[in-house]
Order: sequence, then C-alpha cells, then structure tokens
Amino acid sequence: MADLELSPVDPGAARPADLPSQRWELYRVLSEPARLRLLALAADEELSIGELAELLAESQPNVSRHAAALRQAGLLSDRREGTRTLVRVATEAARDPVVADALASGRRLCERDGSLGRVAQVLRAREAAAHEFFARAPKARVDAVPAEMGAYLSALASLLPRRHVALDVGTGDGRLIEVLAPAYERVVAVDRAEAQLARARERVAARGFDNVAFVEGELESKDLRRAIGSAGADAVFASRVLHHAPQPAKVVAQLASLCAPGGAIVVIDYARHDDESMRDQADAWLGFAPAELKRFAVAAGLEEPRVAKIPASLCGDGPDRHLPWQVMTTRKPQGRDRHGAAKPKGHGNG
Repeated sequence: MADLELSPVDPGAARPADLPSQRWELYRVLSEPARLRLLALAADEELSIGELAELLAESQPNVSRHAAALRQAGLLSDRREGTRTLVRVATEAARDPVVADALASGRRLCERDGSLGRVAQVLRAREAAAHEFFARAPKARVDAVPAEMGAYLSALASLLPRRHVALDVGTGDGRLIEVLAPAYERVVAVDRAEAQLARARERVAARGFDNVAFVEGELESKDLRRAIGSAGADAVFASRVLHHAPQPAKVVAQLASLCAPGGAIVVIDYARHDDESMRDQADAWLGFAPAELKRFAVAAGLEEPRVAKIPASLCGDGPDRHLPWQVMTTRKPQGRDRHGAAKPKGHGNG
C-alpha cells in the first residue's frame, strides 16, 4: 500500500462498530493512494464530489467510485444538498488506529502534490457566485420595507419575555399589526372607526395573519375586555393616539387597566412642537414633553417610565414626518390587578 505506514494493531483495541469486522477488508479498501488522498481531503473539509475531483485531478465517476468504497467501509459519511453530494470523514472512523495511519499517509501525499493547499481556493470558489450576485445593483428601493420583514420579527419574538397577547390601541389602518402579528401569539386591534378597521382587515387578509382579532369600540367596552381575556394583555401599544385624546392622562390610565400585571405599555407620540397645521389632522395636542408622559404613567400607577427620541429617519413619509417622535415604555407592577388597583396582601384575622 503506497506510502502507508501501519502501526501495530492491538487485537483488543476498541474499534468503531461500523468498520469492517475483518481487518483485511479495511486494508484492501485503503490500498489505493487515491483513496488515501480523498480521505485526507475529506478530513480537512466537507467537500462535494465535484470539488474532490478537481483537487485530485480525477474524473467525477472515479471519485464517486472511490468515495462509495470508503463509505461502504464506514470511513466516509455523506449528505445530499440539492444535486450535490458532500462527503466528510465519519466521526468515529478516525478512532481506528489503521484509519488514523491512513489519514496521516494521505495527508502527506496531499501536501506533496499541493492538493491540500488548494482546498482554500475551492472554498473561495463556492463564494464566487454569491459575490457576483450581491455585487449587482439592487432593483428594489433602498428604503423599501423588506417583504420578508415578518420573518425577521418572528425570529426576534423568542427574545420577548411575554408574548401571548398584544393590544394595538387605535390601530387605524393596521400598520402596527405588521410588527405585532409575527411576534405575538395573539393580537387584539381596537379602533372606534369602522372605516379604519375595514382597511386594517384588508391588510391582515393580504398578509395572511390568522392571529388578529378586531374590536370596534371604546377602551371601556366589554367586547374589548372579552377579546383580551381576563388576565389582560402582555403588552399594550398606543401609536400616535394620545395627541388626539381630549384627556390623554385618562387614556394612559385606560391602557394600564387593559395591561396584565407585569406587562408592558408602549406609547409612541410626538414631542412638543408648534405646527398648528396639525390641528387639521384632528390633533387636540401639539405633542407632549417627556415629563408630561412620565407624569401620566405615574398617575396611572405604572412603574419606571422611560422616554426616548425616535430618529427622524425612522418616522416614515407621512404628513407628520417632520414632527419630533418619541416613545415611552413603562410597566404595570406585578402587585396590581388588570384594573390598576393594588392587590391586597392578605386577609388575616388580626
């Protein structure tokens, strides 16, 4: 067997169960230098038959024949990827002392003929098609929302500590549902205007979301309570709602009452501005100072309200794109029921 140096084999040594029971069969399989080289290359990297043929300067049928013999002997494992077959050294095979010697001999042969050094070139060639594809100018607008955005949001969902029910207050045409539906098990969307809900239903139908329930009505409605469930929502969202409300502090208190203990409340609205033309958009308030939003939250019994600016580049291209946007996040204490009242600590007798 060319260039193969065999170490003495202990008859009692452990041997992987899927290797030939007769040692002479293993010697026979490893008697060809091409198989030693193939084995060494497959130990260095998982490679396709075509890639091995290129490295070994052999035809693909010859490489396939050698690979089949090694696979039948339990030395190679393979997997299909489309039309390609990728092979690598079987995990347990290298524990056999004869196979370990064969790998060492094959590696020396590959180092001598330079095939081992060319493995990196073969791997770079795999990337050539991807480099060429991504080097082309994209056809889609750079600022367009990716069609697969829902998949990204679904992947992020596992990072949310609680994601059973989300409530979208003042859903309008349902834009926020595009974010919530992939991330939460159930979404309840409420709005007072049927015309807005009709548009939101169209959006949900077009996206194929089957986890969204719609409620037409006010925040105090029994239908909304039933839709959310007795435990309350894990997260309550109100996007650009407060500046339309005659009593914004009351709305925040209502949001708190709809939230489950320990749940989160997210309020997106404008910071203070002086654009009086927004009155034409039914804006009752020209935004809110961060301190105002925090005061509303504290008055509603919510904990640790935080307010942060939202970058203008993220605020879309609507009629309010020029306004300063901000977000308040806060939580409902664990010790409060869904109506915002403190739970009694106990009912002792004395």
